[in-house]
Amino acid sequence: MKNKLFIALLLLLMIVSTACGSRASHQESGSTQGSATITYPSESGPVEVPAQPKRIVALTNAPNVLALGGTLVGVDQWTKENPLFTKKLEGVQIVSDADLEKIAAQNPDLIIAGAQMKNMAELSKIAPTVMYTWGKLDYLQQQLEIGKLLNREKEAQAWINDFKQRAGAAGKEIKSKLGENVTVSVFETDAKNFYVFGDKWARGTEILYQAMGLKMPEKVKSDALGPGYYLLSQEVLPEYAGDYLILSRDLAGDASFKKSAIWNKIPAVQNNRLIEIDQKASTYSDPITLEYLLGIFKKGFLGKE
Repeated sequence: MKNKLFIALLLLLMIVSTACGSRASHQESGSTQGSATITYPSESGPVEVPAQPKRIVALTNAPNVLALGGTLVGVDQWTKENPLFTKKLEGVQIVSDADLEKIAAQNPDLIIAGAQMKNMAELSKIAPTVMYTWGKLDYLQQQLEIGKLLNREKEAQAWINDFKQRAGAAGKEIKSKLGENVTVSVFETDAKNFYVFGDKWARGTEILYQAMGLKMPEKVKSDALGPGYYLLSQEVLPEYAGDYLILSRDLAGDASFKKSAIWNKIPAVQNNRLIEIDQKASTYSDPITLEYLLGIFKKGFLGKE
């Protein structure tokens, strides 16, 4: 009888020990079960975040989260109003760093914020909060960091590798067709003001100049490359226009500038080398936006999808 009781107790201890060991193993490896967490090395210091966050408030970088399949419950106004994300964000609340009560009401388990935002301490009391300084990381590094934060680094890196290869191949094809020294400028207008952009100011600039390796006119390089953008008067537009011109604007807005003599003096306009993009859908540099613009550029330069 004693032997049977001893054996039963021994088996019970083995079961309990195995269960505890299994639980510890899951916690250490960042399991998706329960309250498993990982430590993310943010720019402000280590932050303990959910290994698989389920309710994310993204005051910045929301499109990067969407690209990795993250579940958002709150986003900034500009992302919500972007036509590329309308369907993906149905039912998601618009919030800002000043909307502490509204953010708390979403019951987030992770908050992503910009370093310039206010109420960082208060946000951290609602949920683990990770901040990023805009422009500190390039567009690919930013996506990789969001991948690390969401415990999806492999997926982020796989997209980066694939995108660089495809965009680079398109760039080589463009230069093979149009010449190694073909130039392209990226303008934006609200019909009153005009801007020209450098190589990292969204509107496809990262694709054209970094991934594809296309060249910008010297005038653009000298005035816009450093600050990122440069305000132009309509009179000097031809001086900054490359062989090809990308024009970012509200496609439903005022286009009366196209009737001006100055606009029609631009060689790229005269030679039908103008590629127009929707300003509302082009102000980010996340994978969804980049894939959208890559398709437009391949069609505009090469005549194919």
